[in-house]
Amino acid sequence: MNNCGIPCVEGGAYEKTPEWALLEWKLIGRMEEAVEIFMKKYVRNDGTLAWRTFWPGMDGADDAFESFQNYPMLYALGAGKRLLELAHHEWDTTAWQWTQYGQLHREFWAYYDWMHHGEGNLFFYYMGLADPFSLKFRMRAERFASFYTGEDPNADNFDTELKLMRAPINGSLGPRLAHSAEDWETHRAVLDNYLPPFEDMPGIPFVMGKCDWTGEETYKTILSFINKRMASGDVPLNLNATSLMAHAYMYTGEPKYKTWVTDYLEAWEKRTKANGGIIPDNIGPSGKIGEYMDGKWWGGYYGWRWPHGALTIIEPLIIAGCNALLLTGENRWLDLARSQMDMLYEKRKLDDSGNPVMPMRHFDGGWTDYRREDTKWPVYMWSVTMDENDKKRISRLPGQKSWGEVPKSLGKGNRMEIHAWYHYINGKNSDFPAQTLEANYASVEKRLAEIASDAADVRGEDIHHWQDKNPVICEALVQLMLGGSTNIYHGGLMFTALRYFYGGRPGLPEKTGALVEAVDAGGVTVSFHNASEKPCEFTIQGGCFGEHTLKRANVAGSGENMEIGGKYLNVRLGGREGIKLRIEMERFSQKPSYLAPEMNYGDFPPPIKARIKEN
Repeated sequence: MNNCGIPCVEGGAYEKTPEWALLEWKLIGRMEEAVEIFMKKYVRNDGTLAWRTFWPGMDGADDAFESFQNYPMLYALGAGKRLLELAHHEWDTTAWQWTQYGQLHREFWAYYDWMHHGEGNLFFYYMGLADPFSLKFRMRAERFASFYTGEDPNADNFDTELKLMRAPINGSLGPRLAHSAEDWETHRAVLDNYLPPFEDMPGIPFVMGKCDWTGEETYKTILSFINKRMASGDVPLNLNATSLMAHAYMYTGEPKYKTWVTDYLEAWEKRTKANGGIIPDNIGPSGKIGEYMDGKWWGGYYGWRWPHGALTIIEPLIIAGCNALLLTGENRWLDLARSQMDMLYEKRKLDDSGNPVMPMRHFDGGWTDYRREDTKWPVYMWSVTMDENDKKRISRLPGQKSWGEVPKSLGKGNRMEIHAWYHYINGKNSDFPAQTLEANYASVEKRLAEIASDAADVRGEDIHHWQDKNPVICEALVQLMLGGSTNIYHGGLMFTALRYFYGGRPGLPEKTGALVEAVDAGGVTVSFHNASEKPCEFTIQGGCFGEHTLKRANVAGSGENMEIGGKYLNVRLGGREGIKLRIEMERFSQKPSYLAPEMNYGDFPPPIKARIKEN
């Protein structure tokens, strides 16, 4: 037991430093170098991106934030304070720059949808993990949440009586109840490749599967139909806003944010029940299903028909359910997501190879677009809940023989895949740690080579140019060090088995590696190794947000259990020492927060009160 009353375990000598410990810090060190190279290439001395002087429409701010979003995460894992300094500077500067372009107002999206809010907010959410003491970010969290609680009269996005978002496009200027031609200007070429949003627009054949947004007459017709049918009312995508509320809750501990999350999710549960068990994708401002869609429960913005189908139905349900589980400790809040995944599975049929495929869209003629179930959904949900019934949904997925292969390429947001980690955490492929760390390292090197050879005049480049060159890739480190999957990219919070603190900051001491070897409903098996000659001490926290109780710990080989009974356990390692622990846990049994050990809400600087009120 240390002076703070936190139990403490001590390590012992290792014959050899494990490869994974060396590779983790090799990767962290290389990314710290890569950040400086990226910044020197693309960022002006004042922190602004060297880009255009004018940018129309409502799109783009999310992509700019995404270019730097992993900086606070890398710091929270243990990288140097330079990463935190850059994170603060680049968030502030990006918010300023995109305010000048017009996409942001009061540091938040003036108006856009919650797929793009969610993507851009990952940087914002990670700042809570990296610097919970930041007055600016805590006040921002409360202010941004007020845009959706009904507390800000200038952003009347939420009907507090009906528990209903007033529009799919929303933000700091309130609901966008009519879309202008300029709003979609920068997205038109992309949407040329998507199916039409409606099936009955004159002169726009739906069967073609594409829609000429860049054609002026077609564009006028599309906007007219969108404003009549899609611009007003609620859609499931808005459930991604629950992450913003959970974020504010963990800064403040105020119950109103928890209540907002559960009330809003419960409202969607009731709408689903009223629709015979299928979640409707459009709710009118009066609360009526299909109010502007001739009574159809399908066809809303980012709904069952357009543009992505089930993706933007299921993901928000998982995000909201996980947030409600985090805030209440009740697993039942994911039942709505489970019911929709099961509903689609029940409608399955077999493809030509005999594999089950499920409908991903619903048109006026019924269910269509049959594809294999998105394997990320059940794997991600299980990684949060560790529920055996959720694991059964994974067992029905085809193609699992290839899951053990670590992918060599990156997806959007510098993601690889969670499937190889799932195999490893369930006792398969013991070589996974080295394989995934080496793959992440190779991806960093590839990005650096692309940066070095990039001769483009970025002032005219696509808005995705920088996020596609971003060399900070944290997925392997999160999976191995913290024992969790990286979050759902469109705005989910990050759920892990453990997190660490030392010396008044988050992360592990330099050259101290961590390897979570197994996670289950009852606990976690984790090894640590100090590759330095210097002794170190750090604190293990139960869960990314302190949401799990650490019940007891067993040091491998000792045969003895140490009682813990709280959020924290201290570990003391001498030079070149290591330790392996089996920690029993009670999941989602503690109040989640951004508080670090020995912190209290009263330690935060008091909020600054504005002298001049906004109009």
